[in-house]
Amino acid sequence: MGFTLIFAGLLLSGSLTVLGAVLALAGCVGWFREVFPRDHEEAIPLVPADRQVTTTRRAVDRLAIAPEQVRAWLPVHTYPVSAGVKGGWAGGVAMAVLACAYGLLKVGSIWYPINLLAAVVYAESLKLGPAELNAFHLDSFAIAVGVHALVATLVGVLYGAMLPMFSHRPILLGGVIAPVLWSGLLHPLMTLLDPLLASRIDWVWFVASQIAFGVVAGTVVARQSSRPTFENAAFALRAGIEAPGTIPPRGGTQS
Repeated sequence: MGFTLIFAGLLLSGSLTVLGAVLALAGCVGWFREVFPRDHEEAIPLVPADRQVTTTRRAVDRLAIAPEQVRAWLPVHTYPVSAGVKGGWAGGVAMAVLACAYGLLKVGSIWYPINLLAAVVYAESLKLGPAELNAFHLDSFAIAVGVHALVATLVGVLYGAMLPMFSHRPILLGGVIAPVLWSGLLHPLMTLLDPLLASRIDWVWFVASQIAFGVVAGTVVARQSSRPTFENAAFALRAGIEAPGTIPPRGGTQS
């Protein structure tokens, strides 16, 4: 991903290239540490056994290592979708509070950031003048709340899926890495997504609100009860995964 962003920055923005270089360096360091200064392998001595194994069974017996699971998918435990939704909503509230505080300190109105957000999808908000941006507009308010709730829910579900993969430092991922990455990706694209917001955005407050979302959402998700990974889906998730030696026999003998 880091190398992809490096080349994407050649077309979009130098800041995107810098972000890609940081991610590429971090990925390379993590990868190389698996083999340097020594391989991360565990040597197990082989003990020879001089004996003949015979059996009168006509079918292969299976060793039940984890009876509750067909096989272990990593991560073994994950969070339910509801945990991601709760985290997304909690993070969305924290982000909204910080954004409204910015509006009060910037222009003395909580409606200022709401109207700017509505301009992402609502063309009428782009026509608002400086004074109108500080006033309440029901249509802009409804659209901004809908956009914010939708994005917060989707990102919260994404956090719920990602945090089990980073079990040692979940808050570092949710509260720092993901918000900084998200902000870096939005920086060169903001002019295309929301020209009004791009012309008035305060990036310090924007990044701070993203971090607030990530910390709260990550904390809420991490405190939810995890459950075994749902690995027995009867549709495309299992297509092409099963090996012939692990499929229970349908009849006759198996060797």
